[in-house]
Amino acid sequence: MKKLLLLVAVVAMMAGCQQKQQELTDFVRVENGHFVRGDKPYYYVGTNFWYGAILGSEGQGGNRERLVKELDEMKRMGIDNLRILVGSDGERGVKTKVEPTLQVKPGVYNDTILAGLDYLLMEMGKRKMVAVLYLNNSWEWSGGYGFYLEHAGLGKQPRPDEVGYPAFMEAMTKFATNEKAHQLFYDYVRFIIGRTNRYTGLKYTDDPAIMSWQIGNEPRAFSKDALPAFEKWLAEASALIRSLDKNHLISVGSEGSWGCENDLGSWTRICADKNIDYCNIHLWPFNWGWLRNPEGKEMQNDSTLQVALKNTMDYIGQHLAVCDSLVKPLVMEEFGFPRDEFSYDKKSTTEWRDIYYRQVFNAVSDHASKGGRFAGCNFWGWGGFANPQHIQWQPGDDYTNDPAQEAQGLNSVFATDKSTLQVISDAVKYMGVKNSGMVE
Repeated sequence: MKKLLLLVAVVAMMAGCQQKQQELTDFVRVENGHFVRGDKPYYYVGTNFWYGAILGSEGQGGNRERLVKELDEMKRMGIDNLRILVGSDGERGVKTKVEPTLQVKPGVYNDTILAGLDYLLMEMGKRKMVAVLYLNNSWEWSGGYGFYLEHAGLGKQPRPDEVGYPAFMEAMTKFATNEKAHQLFYDYVRFIIGRTNRYTGLKYTDDPAIMSWQIGNEPRAFSKDALPAFEKWLAEASALIRSLDKNHLISVGSEGSWGCENDLGSWTRICADKNIDYCNIHLWPFNWGWLRNPEGKEMQNDSTLQVALKNTMDYIGQHLAVCDSLVKPLVMEEFGFPRDEFSYDKKSTTEWRDIYYRQVFNAVSDHASKGGRFAGCNFWGWGGFANPQHIQWQPGDDYTNDPAQEAQGLNSVFATDKSTLQVISDAVKYMGVKNSGMVE
């Protein structure tokens, strides 16, 4: 009898080990400087879907019917990688900020948004989709830096819509050196990563629907003098995340050298950290002055598009060279391009955007065909079935992927943008072939 019980125990232990091993292979991993999912390479075309957790809630802004419809449509197209905001910070009723907020005050959470995040991850898991979850934001539209500085005792922080971006950015330089603000953020990180999903019963740390924890959306020092402290903060944050979660990848959410005061060396040091598994860049041709729109009516001519395309490829190339030296993958996880003639109307054309998207996707496809380190891209972003009601977002309006401070519809890709969706579908199909191992 004892031998039988021992045999049963051994079999159960082996089964448990096999199940655990199977679970681990479900996570996206980095091996030899490349993404791997299961036993296959993982190259992807994904999107930004920052409002996913809000849609998943049953409170203000929640719309689970729309969420399921959006996920089904993206999955149908083969888009399986979604970059998502965990939650907004601070008080409601601020004109240019995402709401409803998740963290009303430090340590005080809106449970409806937490439920929304749980529901979103459950639905993504069903569809074998993965999420990149960012935890902070240097910009005002979700709280972020300004929220933590305010509650660290620095008083009400300025907003760009009130004082302009130069004054806002100057104020945000204080975040890099403010230890109290960092500690408030670390408390939030511990709370989120330590959660258990109420619908699946899975600890977040054990959920393969999460690909990566990301420190923030476009974290910046906002001044050259603050770069050393900024690098130190990112190293501390990544070490904390690693101590809490051994299963998931960790990324920064950086724009690249543009987000490091044009200091490629700073970005290199940040990415070289042992706890950072892969590197990120963002790219915004219009915001960065590579496109001209002198009268707000139309882009001047084709030459300005060619400048944007050349600068884009140069920027990718500079950062890829760093990734090759670090032996880490590169993801261009945020890039946006306005609709033709800078229209906000979802019925307007997207000819120039389609050209731009195609070149970015072709660059990823080229690297996929050669086993290169340019491993993925997430376009900005998925507007799906939204119908914008106002140029300036107002509570009760559909969420597009243009945040509250931006013109609704300008950079979003809607389900009616047939030409853009075809460009995306073509790229996704190629990635599927590559990931199946059929491309030599």
